Amino acid sequence: MARPQKESRLTLTLNLDQQDGFPPGSLQSFSVSTDGVITGLFTNGLTRPLGQLAMAIFPNPGGLERTGNNLWRNTDNSGIPVVGTPRSGGRGIVNSGFLEQSNVDIGNEFTDLIITQRGFQANTKIVTTVDEMMQELINMKR
Repeated sequence: MARPQKESRLTLTLNLDQQDGFPPGSLQSFSVSTDGVITGLFTNGLTRPLGQLAMAIFPNPGGLERTGNNLWRNTDNSGIPVVGTPRSGGRGIVNSGFLEQSNVDIGNEFTDLIITQRGFQANTKIVTTVDEMMQELINMKR
């Protein structure tokens, strides 16, 4: 025989010590300032700092190792990274909303382009020469 179960309810009361007068809000957008502070804009109109970016400088930036896709890794040669906030200790500023300029050495790229073009021209001459030789061979057979 089934016994009736007691229904238990938990009642939670929230008492606030302070109220700032703003209704609850959720993050709508964010921005990053030049000193690396990430500021959030909420749906209730408030703006609040959310965090701060950190930047590192190296005693020997030339000693960093390229890992591809514009990423770098520190090595023994680069030295120990000194981490801090942007705009302090010579770390520079943060520019949000911009696409980074290319760090390709244009001189090397043009050199590679010229080498590739010359190789293509040489291959074209080989095809033309083989075509002429085949034509001469066909003419000799007749």
